[in-house]
Amino acid sequence: MTPPSTASPVAAARVAAVHRIGDAAGHSAFTDLVRHRDRWLCAFREGAGHLSADGAIRVLASDDGRRWSPAARLERQATDLRDPRFVARPDGRLQLLAAAVTQSPAGRGAGTTRSFRTVTWLSTDGERWGEPAPIGEPDMWVWQAGWHGGAMYGVGYATREPRLVRLYRSGDGFDLQPVVETLYLGGYPNESGLVFAPDGTAVCLLRRDREAATAQLGRSRPPYRHWAWTDLGVQVGGPALLALPDGRLVAGVRLLDGGPRASICAVDPERGALTELVALPSGGDCGYPGLDWHDGVLRVSYYSSHEERTCVYLAEVTLDRP
Repeated sequence: MTPPSTASPVAAARVAAVHRIGDAAGHSAFTDLVRHRDRWLCAFREGAGHLSADGAIRVLASDDGRRWSPAARLERQATDLRDPRFVARPDGRLQLLAAAVTQSPAGRGAGTTRSFRTVTWLSTDGERWGEPAPIGEPDMWVWQAGWHGGAMYGVGYATREPRLVRLYRSGDGFDLQPVVETLYLGGYPNESGLVFAPDGTAVCLLRRDREAATAQLGRSRPPYRHWAWTDLGVQVGGPALLALPDGRLVAGVRLLDGGPRASICAVDPERGALTELVALPSGGDCGYPGLDWHDGVLRVSYYSSHEERTCVYLAEVTLDRP
């Protein structure tokens, strides 16, 4: 269950509109959203299924958040490209991170093994991305990254044993160097949301699985070598964090208690609380939101299988003050 919060940074939320924007593939999922050069870009994976080996990244563009058109499609032969994440760079260009998953024979009739490598593209307009470049370490999936204080920081998780997460730093967005070798260990930590407050405080919302599946909320001050973690007591999937202009923190996650759903939550880092505000129209295979705040409206990209097949949606959410 979600921990109660009597002093939520956001009092309530309401879904004002929802539009289906991606349904061309058999399985359209794992989204991210960014506003770049006065329009929105939404990236997501297209494939035959949730774990199919044919994943490609689709990028859509929209001037108003409601009418969307194709901007790019990124693919690599014999590679499953998964979970695209935008990174807005200080030089005005846009960076895109994703996991490149390849399969190879395991030997002696043991089937196949999957190898993971984080790859990245650069673009000035969201349409021309060039060739991908590998970054980070093999089998360390850099889930999400952001710039602060002249450097890019990202949290990567190990896709092999030992299962841990690692904090990286880069001065150019390509040369990732570990800042904290073991950021968190225990309960298979993996996907994360990461934001920075104006005073430099870093906040990380971390998913965990296996025997200890409750999410963790971490906080740290520069140079981000020492972190304090709070157990949130709730299981989340595909976490995304967003700091609003007034300092409030919201999260987009998949929640499972009472049935799987994509939800918007308030985050109170002082109390270590995650409070569900509103569930988006969703169910079944769903979640993995992207968040953007513009002109007083929270826009949320996400995917769900509650209608016909697994599709991508764009929701407009209004947030009330306490």
